[in-house]
Amino acid sequence: MDEFHGSIDGEEGRIDDIKPEWFSNHHIPWWGCMAKRWLQLNGALPKHVAFIMDGNRRFARNHNYETVIEGHSQGFAKLTQVLDWCRELNVREVTVYAFSIENFKRSNDEISSLMEMAEKKFELLLEERPALAEHQIHFRFFGNLALLSIKLQKLIAEIELFTKDFDQGFVNICLAYTSQDEIVRAMEYIRKGVKLNLIEENDVNEWLISKCLDTKNSMDIDLLIRTSGEQRISDFLLWQCSNCYIHFDEVLWPDFTFKNIFEAFRAFQKKRRPIQRLSSMLEEKVCDEKTAKAQKFLKWMEDDRLNRMISLLEEK
Repeated sequence: MDEFHGSIDGEEGRIDDIKPEWFSNHHIPWWGCMAKRWLQLNGALPKHVAFIMDGNRRFARNHNYETVIEGHSQGFAKLTQVLDWCRELNVREVTVYAFSIENFKRSNDEISSLMEMAEKKFELLLEERPALAEHQIHFRFFGNLALLSIKLQKLIAEIELFTKDFDQGFVNICLAYTSQDEIVRAMEYIRKGVKLNLIEENDVNEWLISKCLDTKNSMDIDLLIRTSGEQRISDFLLWQCSNCYIHFDEVLWPDFTFKNIFEAFRAFQKKRRPIQRLSSMLEEKVCDEKTAKAQKFLKWMEDDRLNRMISLLEEK
């Protein structure tokens, strides 16, 4: 089967239909069940999907909003809807590029408004603890979180600690993140490990480096979607996306619909076999020597991060 034939008139998912909560049960449109079945018949669906949610500011300007932050607010509302769609499509893990380190170069007003909005959304997420527990969604935060306010760091720590044992789905939010910074932080951990004699220089290989990245406990990324028409990945998950399918869409993020995600999944299925062949070739070259010292070092690294979150919450 090469094409899906069906009407998509009356599609759900318009901005005005979206409630601003994390768990609002945004169902797929009426034709979505047929589209999902069609995708299932045509091959495997992606299990880990990453999003570069671009176009919020242009959306605000196009709609003559007073401030760009209103566009970002609509972008958050769209994120909650897309997370529901991904669950409906059996996506197990979603990673989103929420705020780049480069975004700190924007105006102070926009940065402070974005940080304030993030605080409110994370407070709202914690208020929805019963829904979090019901859905068993594990939230993780990637990035140089020390660049964020103490209040935001504490909210992040509280969310991560509350959801750390949930395993029915994973949402990774990249804040104060760039891939280059992620790799630098990973290498700094490795440097400390060598200095503390937890590992030796000959323990360092591609597998160990990958296990020191923010995504160390994540599945391989199958599909990366970028909206707004920009055809670049903006220092996002450079290591992890070396052999995933990258889908560029002209739509602005707040206008992203189920039709857009369906088309991205269909394109992924068409390109999946060549990507699988490339992945197999690369895996043959990867040294996957998991030494006992390396495993002990990784346990130390994970405990260090966990203890820092606990200490942060204990501070007055």
